Amino acid sequence: MTAQLDRERRTPQVSAGTATTSAGTAMTSAGTTPAPRRRRSGAITTRRHGLRCWGVMALLGGLSVFFTAGILSYDNPMPFGSDGYWLIAGMRVETVLVIGVVVFCQAMATVAFQTATNNRIITPSIMGFESLYVAIQTGAVFFFGIAGITLVTGLPQFLMQAAAMVLFATILYSWLLSGRFSNIHIMLLVGVVIGGGLGSLSTFMQRVLTPSEFDVLTARLFGNIGNARAEYLPYAIPIALAAAGALWWRARRLDVVALGRSTADNLGVNHRREVMIILTLVSVLMAMSTSLVGPMTFLGFLVATLAYQFADTYSHRMLFPMAMLIGYTVLAGAYFIMRNIFYAQGAVTLIIELIGGVVFLIVLMRKGRL
Repeated sequence: MTAQLDRERRTPQVSAGTATTSAGTAMTSAGTTPAPRRRRSGAITTRRHGLRCWGVMALLGGLSVFFTAGILSYDNPMPFGSDGYWLIAGMRVETVLVIGVVVFCQAMATVAFQTATNNRIITPSIMGFESLYVAIQTGAVFFFGIAGITLVTGLPQFLMQAAAMVLFATILYSWLLSGRFSNIHIMLLVGVVIGGGLGSLSTFMQRVLTPSEFDVLTARLFGNIGNARAEYLPYAIPIALAAAGALWWRARRLDVVALGRSTADNLGVNHRREVMIILTLVSVLMAMSTSLVGPMTFLGFLVATLAYQFADTYSHRMLFPMAMLIGYTVLAGAYFIMRNIFYAQGAVTLIIELIGGVVFLIVLMRKGRL
């Protein structure tokens, strides 16, 4: 009797196992990949993607080292290793530091700004940073003549310009993101209008300048590595590192903000608060870059676009270093080539703006929308 009951209890289990096995066989034969195989395939794809990203970053790192060595050593008239050689190389270190700070600020600020606004085409320049810089420079020459350039050159003036840009952006963000509008698109449109108004005011003042005054002013209105001074760097570098460090620390939250407002709020992230913090940090970085070398409208856009293409990921822990390496390679390479081959050092930013503008048009035509 006991043996018979045991046989009856085991019979359904055998039948169920047989049915399950038959169903699994049928599903496999129908073309469904088993779960272990799918996990293995996903792991292989992720590993390949990671290797490709690190390979691109290693290549960019090598190019960065090459161009840095070229800037420091090429056309150095003194014998290698002599005191005169290291003296000249030391004087060129300032240029390398300026390039690094500018790229660092532009790359971090543009990637974070595009995440906060959920738009891959616009850049922080749309908020009027560069228009405010141009208005300050033009107003100094308009009211005080050529001597006005000296009034906006120096460490106190550098810090005051940066503080004015940050204050301008902070007021704009706090007004349009915490008021009854609370719409980032309205904020962007207001930024465009204010930037256009400042640009028109600057153009009017430039038209009444004398040719000599306009010529001196023009050299300040184009982004130029030579605009930076050594005494700016001890203040610009710590401020930029602090703002970028805060963005890096919030990289995981940036990943969530990139999913959109509704998704971020549902995941427990205060989207409005995070966007305001991100935009404030972006304004600090852009103020440092613009006050240091002047307007560089399309550098950040070019760097961010290429970073998304090469990294092929939405993780900001990968996007930030990729963007910085691309930016340093592009700007340092352009500076080295234009300075030592074409002897047109001042045309570096013009070339960057031209290439960035072309890339902007290509991306815009491909997407078909802003």
